Amino acid sequence: MPFAHPARTRSGRTARHRLAAVTAATLLPALLAACAGDASADAPSTTAATAALPTEVPAGTTLVVGDPTTQKAVEIAGDDLDSDLGFTIEWANLSGGPQTTEAFRAGALDVGAVADIPPIHAEWTGLDVKIVSAVYRQDWQENPIYEFGVAPGVDGVESLEAFAGHRIAYSPGQAQGVIVLRALQEAGLAQDDVTLVELPSNGDVYATALAAGEVDIAPIGGVQIARYLEKYEADGAHTVRHGLRDDPSHLYAPTAVIDDPAKAAALRAYVQLWAQAKLWVHDHPEEWKAGYYVADQGLSPADADYLVERAGIPDIPADWSEAIARHQETIELLAKATGNDVLDAADLWDQRFAPVVAEAVAAYREKEAG
Repeated sequence: MPFAHPARTRSGRTARHRLAAVTAATLLPALLAACAGDASADAPSTTAATAALPTEVPAGTTLVVGDPTTQKAVEIAGDDLDSDLGFTIEWANLSGGPQTTEAFRAGALDVGAVADIPPIHAEWTGLDVKIVSAVYRQDWQENPIYEFGVAPGVDGVESLEAFAGHRIAYSPGQAQGVIVLRALQEAGLAQDDVTLVELPSNGDVYATALAAGEVDIAPIGGVQIARYLEKYEADGAHTVRHGLRDDPSHLYAPTAVIDDPAKAAALRAYVQLWAQAKLWVHDHPEEWKAGYYVADQGLSPADADYLVERAGIPDIPADWSEAIARHQETIELLAKATGNDVLDAADLWDQRFAPVVAEAVAAYREKEAG
């Protein structure tokens, strides 16, 4: 049975649970006040890495999820997704590593959606977390998430090697920062060969910095690429493709959440819904453009077309070995740049969730095939 969405009727179905959409401003203070008395904190741990994941979700269980994109996919898909999980999901309007990790520390969030860097930094700052699902792009070479914008008036930058001597926007601890480090490594350049200018990577900050001449080069993504070129290409701005993988997208959760049997069982169910939502979005581009990019995000139909055309084909692996190996390379690159200890990437992944996600993918494909 599906979630009851605000714009939908139940059509005679029995409502077994509610879907609560809460903003970060509302959610965090309330949960901060309650976290000290959270009964689940006293629950015995039965989910050691060698134990099977619990499958029974006790009545009254709530999972607090910071995954706005999946929230909208579930709402837009409606009956196309079996989203009645038998427990309450509270959707938190949180995204990005810093916000998500802060909410984890406050005990105000159970699982969040990020790229591959926040789990690493969480461990380096003393927060024990685990990755519980992962999606990539099959066609990552043709459809990268980021391109390097080059500022108007900066000539001769047509390759990564040409970054030498230039000012590059850099956001430590975020995906945009790591793609800068990867690009330098690929080009055989050291950090001393460039000037890294620390700037937050949210919104259009990087595009604005390029246009203002504050930096020469910056990684920009999504519709910012099209908008940047539209505004400044006539003045000499352009982009450089890096040819590197920049496609990881993960769900991660505090180990304390996974160690709670009720939360672990709920999380097990949620990652299956998450996987099927990713596939549904790819399979229904027109509904996604209209319902998410235009109606929810306020983008123009042209911007929505641009994003869908470059979204790539989702790759949700059943075997995480290759993903973990790539994550290890990222950890070692970041450790060298920051002076932190090298972590064992395998310790960051709870591989018990891999077959759970694979099962959900297979079920979705079977249903779609009729």
